[in-house]
Amino acid sequence: MFLERPRGYDHAATRALFERLVARLDADFGTRCEADRGVQDASLHATVAVPAEAAAGGERITVSVSNCGSMAVVAAERPGVYDDTGEAVEAGALDAADLRKVERALAELGYVPVPESLLTRPYDGPGPLAAYRPGDRANWWIRYFDHL
Repeated sequence: MFLERPRGYDHAATRALFERLVARLDADFGTRCEADRGVQDASLHATVAVPAEAAAGGERITVSVSNCGSMAVVAAERPGVYDDTGEAVEAGALDAADLRKVERALAELGYVPVPESLLTRPYDGPGPLAAYRPGDRANWWIRYFDHL
């Protein structure tokens, strides 16, 4: 389905890149990160979380990866708790050095980090997104990082 994944989507390549991200975060944080690989019926490919015990801010760090392109979102605790990583750093929930570690891993693997605050804007792109989530205000988060 076009909304879950773009034309030409290569699941094996997307999963292989995600596995490299998980391994990288495991190594960078010296722990075993929790990965959710069982996402279905979604534009979200998978998530990986650095456990709170391994994060200097004391909250887990969640990275959500989209099926569309190589987009990724970094969030303290889980997506939606803070408007963006800047707010999480200011609140002390996300350590700036930990954020740089995650951002460096994403950049070196070719991911494009997307600020969570941009994704809450109303969706004005092509396609019947609103039909898949009746009653919800369609936004860019739903388009690229959520269940449809």
